[in-house]
Parts: sequence; structure tokens; C-alpha cells
Amino acid sequence: MPSSDRRTFLGASTAVGLGALFGVDAVRNVRAGSEASDHDEALDADESLDDWLATANDPRTPQVRDFRFDDPPTVYLDVSDSKSFSPPAIKVEPGTTVTWEWTDDDEHNVVAVDGEFDSGPAESEAGTTFEHAVEEAGTYRYVSEPQADAGMKGVVVAEPAPSSEYPAVDEWLVDTNGYDGTIADRTDEDLVEVVTGADGNGGHLAFEPHAVKISAGTTVRWAWTGEGGGHDVVFEDVDVGSEGIAVEPGIHFEHTFNETGVFRYACRPHRALGHRGAIVVE
Repeated sequence: MPSSDRRTFLGASTAVGLGALFGVDAVRNVRAGSEASDHDEALDADESLDDWLATANDPRTPQVRDFRFDDPPTVYLDVSDSKSFSPPAIKVEPGTTVTWEWTDDDEHNVVAVDGEFDSGPAESEAGTTFEHAVEEAGTYRYVSEPQADAGMKGVVVAEPAPSSEYPAVDEWLVDTNGYDGTIADRTDEDLVEVVTGADGNGGHLAFEPHAVKISAGTTVRWAWTGEGGGHDVVFEDVDVGSEGIAVEPGIHFEHTFNETGVFRYACRPHRALGHRGAIVVE
């Protein structure tokens, strides 16, 4: 069965057009020893990562799932005869060991298009596993050779997780709106405004700034842009939040933080898409 990872991740963007497949013949050329430079040029010229994901089979919407604060991931092959990797796209810390597991008796293998990893000839026994430690940061596209032209494609993105002084904030925001560990310092202000429905996460589905540090006694006011549908503000760590979902632009919620600590919050309708934020009170 597919992994029941506790996260549901947004971060997923797909291209409008399908683009050209980087197919099985090209992968076989890499396996046969064709020059890496030719392969890299083919990837750059023919297909962006968005296009690669848009043409990858998946029982759900193609998306990059972030495992950098979770256990090392397992990717399942051909769940429910879907000719897919599940999940097809993952993000991990460099040095993470990724496991691929066969779920049926059809012939599959796991072959990186740049030659970084290769499970060998296609296997056809359910329960077969293949492991690879992704040591270096980078983007590793791969296929099952027998089904590559049919869309059995995946990608591993190895990238260090963002790091700030507040691990709880980093884990909460790791997959949101390009969070890079930056926390806006507003400790010298008595009133701080956070934009709700800012541009991000594939639409107007972000808070800006998404993480802010304030002093105890500061009031934070959330200002709706009127974009991205209805939003609310609901906290994880305290029983605080807006009374309902608001669509119209304007100020619909504010709160004065008198206690120190880390306070995580989200827009409930778009939480899974990355519409999350954090307040650090010192």
C-alpha cells in the first residue's frame, strides 16, 4: 500500500502543456554509456521539471511531497496497475536513503536518466525492494524502463531543509511558499500586519510574511487581499482564530500576543496547499 505519510503537500505545480517525453530510448542510451553532456543537454532543451511531472502517471494530482522532516520515504511501483511511482515526486535531505518497493508481478525497474542509480534488469516479483542513498543535492529524474513511454516516471529532489533558530517553525513551513528559514524581525513594532491571500503556493494562497518575530504585547493584524477565494486564520497551538471564512478584502482578524512562544497557524481551506504561517513571540 502507498505510504500514509502524515503530510499532505502542496507544493505541487504542473505544466499546462504535456511537452515532449524524455523516453525509454534515451534512458537506455544512458545505460549503454552515452555521454552525460549529451543527456544533460537533452533534459535542458526538451523538458522542464514541471513538464516531467505533468507527464508522469499518478493516481492523484502530480505533486512534490516533502519528506525532509519525516522518516526516509518508500516509493511504491505500479499501485493498482497504475503504471506509476507512488508518490512520483519526493523531496529529501541529501544523504537520505530512498526505498522503492514493487507491488505487483509486472516487470519494472528503477533507472535514473543520468545514471545516478539503477536497480538493474526489470523485476516482476511483488515485495522486491531497491534502495539508494541520495548523497548529493540535486534533481534526479528516473523511470521504469518497460513503462517509461507510458508515463511511469518519477523524481527525487535532494535539497537541505530550511534552518532557523526555531525548528518547530522550520518543520511547519518547510513545504510552503519557498520558505528558506527567514523569519521577519518585527520586534520593534507594536502593530504588525500580515497579508492573507498573498501570491504564493500556486495562487493567492500565502501569508506574507509567512513567519514573523514579534515582542510580547504586540498586536498582529491579518489583511485579506480579496484574492484566492475564502480564507481564515486558525492557530494550532492555542484556541485562537478568526470567526469564519472571509472573501472580501480588508481586516477580518487581529490578536494581541502576550505570551512568549511559537504559534503556528493556517488558512483551513488551503492548509494542505501551503497556506500556513507562524508567529514567534519573544
